[in-house]
Amino acid sequence: MTAKIYTLLTPQTIRFGAGCIETLGDELRKLGAKRVLVVTDAGVYSTGLVDPVLEQLAKIGTVPELFAEAEPEPTYPKLNAVAADLGKNSFDLIVAVGGGSSLDTAKGLSILLAHGGKGQDYIGPDKVPGPCLNTIMIPTTAGTGSEVTNIAIFGDPDKELKLGIVSPHILARVALVDPVFTYSCPPKLTAAAGIDALVHAIESYTSPKAGAYTDALALEAMRLIAGSLKTAVHDGSNKEARNKLSEGALLAGISFGNAGVAAVHALAYPLGARFHVPHGLANGVLLPYVMESNLSAALDKYALIAQVMTEKACALPRQEAAEQGLKAIQTLCAEIGIPHHLRELGVPEEALEGMAVATMEITRLLVNNPKNLTLDDVRAIWRSAW
Repeated sequence: MTAKIYTLLTPQTIRFGAGCIETLGDELRKLGAKRVLVVTDAGVYSTGLVDPVLEQLAKIGTVPELFAEAEPEPTYPKLNAVAADLGKNSFDLIVAVGGGSSLDTAKGLSILLAHGGKGQDYIGPDKVPGPCLNTIMIPTTAGTGSEVTNIAIFGDPDKELKLGIVSPHILARVALVDPVFTYSCPPKLTAAAGIDALVHAIESYTSPKAGAYTDALALEAMRLIAGSLKTAVHDGSNKEARNKLSEGALLAGISFGNAGVAAVHALAYPLGARFHVPHGLANGVLLPYVMESNLSAALDKYALIAQVMTEKACALPRQEAAEQGLKAIQTLCAEIGIPHHLRELGVPEEALEGMAVATMEITRLLVNNPKNLTLDDVRAIWRSAW
């Protein structure tokens, strides 16, 4: 039997642990950074989470340019406008502090400030022609995994879709994952980000691109997330739960950054673009329905997922185990406040057909699904989720 070929892409340096932000100055020195752009959003900036970053920059004598207006759901028009404005300056490094929106904004800026053009010029895989500005990614949520992936997602208002830029050139030079930065994350955001991370782990584990390396990361990510998410949502002061959730999200990010995500994300893109449902929340609502559709096509792996999610599944036959795993995920979603149906989010029934058609355009993700979904399959998922 021929060994399966797979490629591993990660940032050059990944550092995890409470207090690891203190190493930022050393990383900046190593990179010889002189002209630094700090990217964040207004909410994160108002909490004071950017202050430790600015202190580290001050210690090495660097006064950065601060951009604190990243959109909650970033779009190509805003990215292009910001790049045009910031392009008047000359930067050699970007430090991003925030959730996935700030980190993706920093990735987009790293491209446009290095190569020019518009963000839409780089949509799809391998459109970025060469190295971009170095980036250091510091996440403030435990969920998106953007700090370790080669993907940046932006909304296209004209197409009412979220479309991704995929390139190894936008991998962070350094990812500093300090769980302390997540300790003040509010419950609803903790829930949405955490379930997003669980989706990353599940979809990368069942992807045809998965390998031994990503499988190991995904399973450990599921174990950490399943064991910590509920506590982190309901008792945000529990540092052990916060630390485990951050580590699980990191491992899930590395896994999906290499094995990809699939149908849950493909459905979530038009939902987010058309109804402005936050990405993690969209994934959480859709996850059980996509898993139910995929069950027969991924029975072995779903049975193993079930064993991670609930002890009840360990002694059961595959079919029963997989079903128990699905129930455990449904229960977890309910316990952390993820809505059960799309109509609870204000999505009208008449929008389902358009979103089903739009989903089928996200072929980059659908090819990673364990089941080859037809338009009728996708319609059925949307109908069940509504």
